[in-house]
Amino acid sequence: MARYTACVRTQMEPEDAFAYMADLRNFVEWDPGVTASEQIRGEGPSIDAAYDVTVRNGGREMTLTYAVIEYDAPRRMKLVAKTRLFQSIDEIEIVPTDDGTLAVYDAELRMPFPLSLGDRLLAKTFNEIGDKAAAGLEEALGGSLVS
Repeated sequence: MARYTACVRTQMEPEDAFAYMADLRNFVEWDPGVTASEQIRGEGPSIDAAYDVTVRNGGREMTLTYAVIEYDAPRRMKLVAKTRLFQSIDEIEIVPTDDGTLAVYDAELRMPFPLSLGDRLLAKTFNEIGDKAAAGLEEALGGSLVS
């Protein structure tokens, strides 16, 4: 299983940080691996929302359909995309702090056996992709990455 977690400390209000991150149409603004994101179900972020998110991997593009499976504004949202080859489980968590907000984006890729034997190689690539997205999120939220 490949996993990447990014934590950004920002002075944004928790509600504003959540609203921005929970609207997956904003992915194209902060994740350089995302070339398009369109809401295909629901009205804005909510438990019934779904998004087609097109990602670039090397020279190829793939569209993943993310469905929101848990939604607790302005604290937490969980979404899932499934393909024949893997399942992507992403979670957004917003934690109010004394001086703003800690915004956490946690992404996990699960592959079935025997594809899961390649988890180490996938984890390396996933970390490289995650580092670029984390830098974009840091800039979009006007904050700083926390390790």
